[in-house]
Formats: sequence, structure tokens, C-alpha cells
Amino acid sequence: MGYLVVAYLVFWGITFFYILYLARRQRALEERMARLRARLNPELQEEHDEPR
Repeated sequence: MGYLVVAYLVFWGITFFYILYLARRQRALEERMARLRARLNPELQEEHDEPR
């Protein structure tokens, strides 16, 4: 039964860190897209940019 608890904790630990990893990548991609939009359309202001 102890192995089952350890496996459960390992699974959720890995899942938690994977979700954090994905969130960081998502934020980095959003920042990169904002920079690209700004380069393509310099008069575009970020506060008026709507998420798609």
C-alpha cells in the first residue's frame, strides 16, 4: 500500500510541475507574439490589443 501512495504523490508532483512548465511557456509565447505584433504594427498599443 505504501508504494501506491508514493506512486500517487509522484504522479501529482510531476503533473504539477508539468503544468507550471506549460504556463511559463505560454507566457513566453504570448510575450513573443506581443513583440512581433508591435514590430509589425508600431502604432498598435498593448492596452487596446484584444486576446484571441
